[in-house]
Amino acid sequence: MKANSNIVIVDYGMGNLFSVKKKLDILGANVVVSSSPSDLLNAEKIILPGVGHFKKAMDNLNELGIIDALNEAVLVKKTPVMGICLGMQIMTSKSEEGDATGLGWFDASIKKFQLNDQLKYKVPHIGWNQVFNKKETALLDGIEDGSEFYFVHAYHLYDVKQADILHTTDYETEFVSAIEKDNMIGVQYHPEKSHDVGEKMLRNFIKNY
Repeated sequence: MKANSNIVIVDYGMGNLFSVKKKLDILGANVVVSSSPSDLLNAEKIILPGVGHFKKAMDNLNELGIIDALNEAVLVKKTPVMGICLGMQIMTSKSEEGDATGLGWFDASIKKFQLNDQLKYKVPHIGWNQVFNKKETALLDGIEDGSEFYFVHAYHLYDVKQADILHTTDYETEFVSAIEKDNMIGVQYHPEKSHDVGEKMLRNFIKNY
């Protein structure tokens, strides 16, 4: 795909989309922030951002009437998509947060951190942490194993298919921090807030997918 290809950031009222847009603008991408079904269907790439509550996110997508367009773009047209933080979580089947059903693009679920040492490990998990590569992928071109990304989350992936695991991270125990399957990528951390390494990841998404 061309480096200046049309990227649609999905606006479904769940925050952080403009920090993503700002970073992509710096990288020279042609970015549109939209909740229009036609924009989604015509996108060359889609980014699904989000910070907040899983059920509220799904309710917003339903109210906007864009789930069918998202499914057609991603599942039928195979448009490359990256979900970030909550955007990644709603790509899964279900979450404990609001006992809600997600988009179901990944056979995985979301649950809240259950930590034993609550003096050392706080919920939400906020700050820089390492990610460990579990497979080779164009998203990770030039990104070293053990690189640090910025996290802000209280819920995390579980019951993930082994073949879909892209990254794991240790926070008292190991959890899955990124997934990738076919044209679909989901990252729990925030590339747009992760300085040079996050910029490199976003550049890879623009150029390699």
